[in-house]
Amino acid sequence: MSRILVLFIFVPLLLVGCETTSPKGMHVHPKVGLNTLSKLFERKAVDDDLVGASHRAADGLIEKAKSKLDADQSFVVASFVNIDDLSQSSSFGRIISQQLASQFTNRGYKLVEMLLRKDIYIKQKEGEFLLSRQLMDVALEHNVQAAIVGTYAVGASSVYVTAKVIDASNRVVLASHDYELPLGPNTKHLLMGEN
Repeated sequence: MSRILVLFIFVPLLLVGCETTSPKGMHVHPKVGLNTLSKLFERKAVDDDLVGASHRAADGLIEKAKSKLDADQSFVVASFVNIDDLSQSSSFGRIISQQLASQFTNRGYKLVEMLLRKDIYIKQKEGEFLLSRQLMDVALEHNVQAAIVGTYAVGASSVYVTAKVIDASNRVVLASHDYELPLGPNTKHLLMGEN
């Protein structure tokens, strides 16, 4: 291990101090050596366990909000939306919300399935479900206590997710959970999927 440490410390220093000369006497910038070395250490982003991350987020929400939740009342779940355009979701936003819903169900909470209601699903697919008055209609119709909602922001190498449990009657946030996922190929594909 100490040999690797020595290589990491001294090789870049040697490259900075060296100047390469071409056969015709033309000088090559010393940083070319550093760029070549840094490319050797570049790693492509690898996808995280998306399902596991979603289930852990749901567990975090449940832990934070359990004293405020009634196990006999149900929830609704909205597609997670792009923080830069709250009217838009993606395959990523829709699957994240479904995975959180799955874990809430696994933990004994009741969820009203919105995918079976075509009028709601169309709005949910666009990311507008909680922005519409239909949330209140669903809350009254099914005695819904809260909604699981969320946003995501895409960075250079990660996507940042915020999930919340919101009281359906007054829109007060009961719990919030933030997490980060690496921007691997599957995550990128889900984010670029059809809105």
